[in-house]
Amino acid sequence: MVVIDLTKDGFIANVGDFEANPKDWKYIGSRPCLIDFHAPWCGYCKRLSPILDEFAKEFEALETAFNIRTIPTLMFCPLDGPREMMIGTMGKLELKQLIQEKLLK
Repeated sequence: MVVIDLTKDGFIANVGDFEANPKDWKYIGSRPCLIDFHAPWCGYCKRLSPILDEFAKEFEALETAFNIRTIPTLMFCPLDGPREMMIGTMGKLELKQLIQEKLLK
């Protein structure tokens, strides 16, 4: 699978309807996912993007509304348990460990 760019409507349809219940929306996906809030001009995002593309293949995985003020911001959406947001970039090994711990446990 590849990394998918989502619009607001795509997010609502595939991840969860944050507009209906902004503070306690439910993840509706059938598999765990990782959400990356980014901008094309962001240097840190550019550094993280190829790592996420590589992991999308390896794991066959997957702003205003979320008050995103720092990019890149990652949202981990496990099937069981709470969503978690992480701000900033990290190395490949650290991100792989987080994916395994938070999404694949």
